[in-house]
Amino acid sequence: MPENVQTSEPTDAGARPAARPGGRNARVRSQILAATMELVARDGVTGLRYEEIAELAGVNRNSVYRNWPDRAELVKDALLQYAKDSAPLHDSGDLRRDLVDFLVALAERLSSSVGRAMLQTTVAATVNTDLTEAMRAAYDQQFAAARRRFESAVDKGEIPPVDSYFLTELLSGPVYLYVNRRRHPFTREVAEKIVDVVLAGIHATTS
Repeated sequence: MPENVQTSEPTDAGARPAARPGGRNARVRSQILAATMELVARDGVTGLRYEEIAELAGVNRNSVYRNWPDRAELVKDALLQYAKDSAPLHDSGDLRRDLVDFLVALAERLSSSVGRAMLQTTVAATVNTDLTEAMRAAYDQQFAAARRRFESAVDKGEIPPVDSYFLTELLSGPVYLYVNRRRHPFTREVAEKIVDVVLAGIHATTS
């Protein structure tokens, strides 16, 4: 065998080695979803064109068509990914810190150019059937993550049993007001005050 020729380990029945999870396919998918989100925020669903998505994502147009022949599914997946990345609610074991981190991350995301455009898109979703289902799925995903975190806190005795949807709305509502009004910056100190007031209220009303 000639030198300097690389060989791979033999596989069963001469099959190709299994592809590693993630890798290029995951990267291409992420680029397409990010580009879709940016264009939806800028132009809305009706102005969404696969050619522009491919150009912005830096991929071949066929990659978009092949993975998402249905535009509604592409928008839905983009919104789900955006929701997942927007403000993750982690479980460090310290509920107060996790909630403060969550609000700070939410404020940062909402204050971004895409975040501001998405606030407008959320309003449009009430009259745009293409967006309604996608937005609902994105919010359901966020609330599911919040519910798991609050259930964990209840199990540990950090808070009494609580309506996770209502609690999430109480916490996130002031963030939207701060971002929309733009009168004062949303700081970590503000996030701490919101969390402390809400948690104190929960304990006071169930004691």
